[in-house]
Amino acid sequence: MRLRLFVGLGNPGPRYEATRHNAGFWWVDAVANALGAQWMAERGFYGLVARASVRGQSVWLLKPQTFMNLSGQSVAALAHFYRIAPEEILVAHDELDLQAGLAKLKHGGGHAGHNGLRDIHTRLGSADYWRLRLGIGHPGHKSEVLGWVLHPPPPDERIALEQAIERSVKAFDDLAAGEMARATVAIHTSKPPRPKPPRQPPAAAPQT
Repeated sequence: MRLRLFVGLGNPGPRYEATRHNAGFWWVDAVANALGAQWMAERGFYGLVARASVRGQSVWLLKPQTFMNLSGQSVAALAHFYRIAPEEILVAHDELDLQAGLAKLKHGGGHAGHNGLRDIHTRLGSADYWRLRLGIGHPGHKSEVLGWVLHPPPPDERIALEQAIERSVKAFDDLAAGEMARATVAIHTSKPPRPKPPRQPPAAAPQT
């Protein structure tokens, strides 16, 4: 089945623009740029919407402007209006359980505590949609997650994320065509950059 709606999750406004939680926005912006699609504010869909043609078929791109925990309001409004089934939707979002630089496709399943996915589940009445999970890494403790996702990643992690986004955007035609096996190979096979080894202190000068 072809995919018709591609959603990037994030929070609107300059305050959140560079934060890890906006990785989904970064991805769908990169797709719009690659397709030459222009964003338009659509009040009825509570978001920014772009339309493009891929292999002769129309696709919609969506950036909900409702803040993360109400993302489903935007997704459901557009999907219901255009009669787009959950299995024809892909949602790109930040993923704590993957290292920065990794991206994984997933179909269905739980929301794993992600507030954007939780609301989409509720509003669509279904979990039967595709997700593109963009790794942002984990701070190591649950109490630190909120601060982690709402802060910008350091430059090396941002570069790794952008590389994962670039790789997955190159697979967009296959995603739109529903060629999920091909897209999965293209997106999953690359590895994130190895972490830098810890810096060693300089050796002490020999005593004379």
